[in-house]
Amino acid sequence: MSAVRTILVTGPGGAGRSTVAAATALAAARAGARVLLLGTDRGDTLGAALGISVGPGPQEAAPGLLVARIDSAADFRTELLALQERAATALDLLGASSLNADELTELPGSEPLALLRALRTAAGVPTATTAYDLVVVDMPPTHTALSTLALPGQLRRYLRRLLPPERQAARSLRPMLAQLAGVPMPAQWLYGTTARWEAELAATQAVVESPALSVRLVVEPGPAAADAVRTARLGLALHGIALESVVANRVLPTASQDPWLAGLSGRQQTHLKELREGSGTVREVPHLGHEPRGVEELGLLARELPYGGGGVGLPERTVEDRLAEDGVLVWHLPLPGAVKSELGLVRRGDELVLTAGEFRRILPLPSALRRCTVSGAALNDGVLRVRFAPDPGLWPQGC
Repeated sequence: MSAVRTILVTGPGGAGRSTVAAATALAAARAGARVLLLGTDRGDTLGAALGISVGPGPQEAAPGLLVARIDSAADFRTELLALQERAATALDLLGASSLNADELTELPGSEPLALLRALRTAAGVPTATTAYDLVVVDMPPTHTALSTLALPGQLRRYLRRLLPPERQAARSLRPMLAQLAGVPMPAQWLYGTTARWEAELAATQAVVESPALSVRLVVEPGPAAADAVRTARLGLALHGIALESVVANRVLPTASQDPWLAGLSGRQQTHLKELREGSGTVREVPHLGHEPRGVEELGLLARELPYGGGGVGLPERTVEDRLAEDGVLVWHLPLPGAVKSELGLVRRGDELVLTAGEFRRILPLPSALRRCTVSGAALNDGVLRVRFAPDPGLWPQGC
């Protein structure tokens, strides 16, 4: 079975992400989809929009729509206690004292991990107990959301560098050595835990990079909106995540007789034009004159946020063979919104360190390019084309 379709709703702080997330989920439920809406804020912002109190357990907010709030503190306690139990033998050897659940307080940095675990559980392969057609997640602001989505790949890379798989291959000998020595070997637990973390991170990264996952970006039409969209598109593309749509929230009516309101609306229309020129289709959500509260008022917004039933993919990263014409291979990297002066490229072993504006990603090179050297790069029409020339010392002769 394929992964559940997932829409992540993010945007600048104060743009109305929670309202749009709730209206998006409601629109899908009214279209007949089975929807799970997840909140990430410590404050119950989804509950405020829906007019109910939302807790960690899924509850029905409307027919076909379940809503829950991620409890990062409870997730932290559960994970730490489970780790302590698995490491009990090694900790006993070190003379450690066990921690009790009632003395555990959440540490900084636990929120992104709790969000990713909830996303993996909800948006993985459907089962009889998680039969959703759509998962909508009210994400943190854009930059925090992008950092969270990049975390599984980054942590996997760190694990591979600190504990290479080839060293783990010898772990099959450790149980025998432990029996000979008469004591458990902590290294055996370390490599076993690393393998478990690798499997969990790989599953989470697969959800994040799945074609079934996309982002709905919420902005309020104003002077900073176009730049916020450009920055978000660039960060998403760098991490291979599709931008499903741009939502302009709190759009004022254009036919007001009030001069002040008409002037404000006119400025909004100017910024909306900039958004359309840079992003194509922009979904406009009207300003109701107050913050929406309850399913009935959210339904007025849901009409502008239709459930399309599928995400919008990104152009693939491809390797073009131009050996016959120019003696190079060209790696095409889609980077919409990138500016040449803000790009940086560094080849490091079998990886390419790519900096685009405020974002950076370390990309593993395709196998053919590992036997080449970087000979140049050019940015055209939102695509970075990196040229690789075969290294005579590594390239197969006769190819």
